[in-house]
Amino acid sequence: MSEDCSHNCSSCSSKGSCEKQDLRAMPNKDSDIRKVIGVVSGKGGVGKSLVTSLLAVSARRNGKNVAILDADITGPSIPKAFGLKQKANGSEEGIFPVETKNGIKVMSLNLLMEDEAAPVVWRGPVIAGAVKQFWTDVMWGDVDYMFVDMPPGTGDVPLTVYQSLPISGIVVVTSPQELVSLIVEKAIRMADLMNIPVLGIVENMSYFKCPDCGHDHYIFGKSNIDEIAASHNIPVVCRLPINPDFAANVDKGNAEALNVPELNDLVSFIQTPLRKKMCIAVPYEDGKVYGHFGHTKSFKIYNIEDKKIVDTSIVDNQLEGHDAITAFLTSIGVDGVIVSGIGENAFKALKINKAVIFKAENMAADEAVEKLLNGELDEILDAGNHCHGGESCCHSESGCCH
Repeated sequence: MSEDCSHNCSSCSSKGSCEKQDLRAMPNKDSDIRKVIGVVSGKGGVGKSLVTSLLAVSARRNGKNVAILDADITGPSIPKAFGLKQKANGSEEGIFPVETKNGIKVMSLNLLMEDEAAPVVWRGPVIAGAVKQFWTDVMWGDVDYMFVDMPPGTGDVPLTVYQSLPISGIVVVTSPQELVSLIVEKAIRMADLMNIPVLGIVENMSYFKCPDCGHDHYIFGKSNIDEIAASHNIPVVCRLPINPDFAANVDKGNAEALNVPELNDLVSFIQTPLRKKMCIAVPYEDGKVYGHFGHTKSFKIYNIEDKKIVDTSIVDNQLEGHDAITAFLTSIGVDGVIVSGIGENAFKALKINKAVIFKAENMAADEAVEKLLNGELDEILDAGNHCHGGESCCHSESGCCH
C-alpha cells in the first residue's frame, strides 16, 4: 500500500491485492506521548487555534502533561496565543519544545524562524514533511495529551497527520453558517475514510449573550450542527459564545488565563471517552475479565446510559481469532471493550472498528464496569505494553499472537 492510499478499499483498483501497512512514523526516542488529538476545521477563521489552546489549557489544569504540535505551518498562531517569544533550541538528539508559563510544551514553525512575520512559501509536500519532523525530531518528553493544531481543509497536512501520527481522534471546529456546515461534512467524511473517530464538534461564535438583558442572540442564525453530529454518531457538541475576552487574552498571549466551562464536557470525554450511550463487551469466564481476548468463549455485554448500567446479557462466542471476534462484536453494536490484556493484532482490529479499549486486570467483570463508570479505568492507547503474556503467548516480532 502506498502513502497515497485513502484507506477507502471499496473504490480501490487494488482491492483485495494489497496488504495494509502501518505508515506511522516513530516519535523521537526521548518522547513518550500517550494520546494524540487532532483539532481540525473545514475552513479558516472559525477559531480552530483558539479551541486548540483552550483544550490544552483545560487539560493542563486537570494536572495532565500537555503538548501542542502546531501543524498549521503557513499560519502558525499558537506561539502568539501563549506569548512565546523565545526560539526553540536543540542538540544532536533533537529539538527541545518551548514551554508556556504553566508548562504546556509547544512546537511551531514560528519558534524556529528568525522573522516570525516572514511568509512560508512552500509547496504541500514540504509543509507536510515539516509537520512529520515535528513528530520525529522534537524531544517531547512525557506527554499525556498532545493536541495537533491542523491547517484548515482536507489537503496534504491532514492526510500526513492521519497516516503518520497515532491519532486517537479529532475535534472538529466550526461556526454556525450553513456554508461552514457543508465544509465540516467534508472534514468528517475524510476522518471516516481514514478510520479516525470524531470525538466532538465545537461550534465557535455560536451565540452572543447580551450583558444587559441576559438573553442569547444568534448573530449568524441557529445552525444544524446537532443534526450533523447525530447523523455521524458524534458524541459531544460544545457551543462557544462570541466573547471579546477570548480575542483580547489571546492577542495578549494570555490564553492560559482563560477558563471556558463550555468545553468541560469535551475535555472530560477526551480524558475518559465514556459516551452518554455505550455498549461495552467484556471477555468473560467465571464472573471475571478473561485474559485471552482471542480465545474467549463468551462475552458479558453491558448497555450503559448516563453512566448507569441499563441491562446486561451473556453471549456465547463460537469464533476464533481477533478479526472474526471483532466483526462479531461490531455486528451486535459493541463500541467499547474491557480487557485484561491485548495483543497488537487484536488492538488494531478493534481500533479499525472505532472501539474504545479499557484495561482491567485480575478483576470481576461487574467490578471492572463499575470502575469504568467512576472514571477509574485507563484507556489502552497502544497495544505494545498490554500483551497478557503467560506461557501461551508467542511473543512474536509483530506483536502478541492473541
